[in-house]
Amino acid sequence: MAGLEGVEQPRRHASATAARWSPAVEDERALKALELFGNPADEEVPLPSRPESAATARRLAQVVILRHWKLTPRMTEDAVLLVSELVGNAVRHTGARVFGLRMRRRRGWIRIEVRDPSRGLPCLMPVQELDLSGRGLFLVDRLADRWGVDLLPRGKTTWFEMRVADR
Repeated sequence: MAGLEGVEQPRRHASATAARWSPAVEDERALKALELFGNPADEEVPLPSRPESAATARRLAQVVILRHWKLTPRMTEDAVLLVSELVGNAVRHTGARVFGLRMRRRRGWIRIEVRDPSRGLPCLMPVQELDLSGRGLFLVDRLADRWGVDLLPRGKTTWFEMRVADR
């Protein structure tokens, strides 16, 4: 790398990387999250407003979409990415102690909602190719079929919907 000649770079051990992520380990973590926090398809699940809650929300979305609703891996991947973006915004921008995650399915659609106590509206910003941040709502806008914000008496719900093929 330019400017780093002669500087030793940390080496990653292949076994450490392989042990960190695998489909079986991720499934186990997703099922554990469902057991600990509850099913967001049954009722809103409250999660602490901390960066590590994004992983919990992703796992909950994964297990519901892939295992309970039996949707495609591609749909699951896209929805999990968007959940992560909405949760990231709730954690980063609202000052809340807790946010809620809710997932709904109806004929032809899934809807995922993140509720927080802030009435500040998220803003879709123009994104440049080299931007390092500010891409969350851009991704939601590109991958979801619909998205929006519902203002509540105390806070808001930011949501997105995706079409699904019913079998």
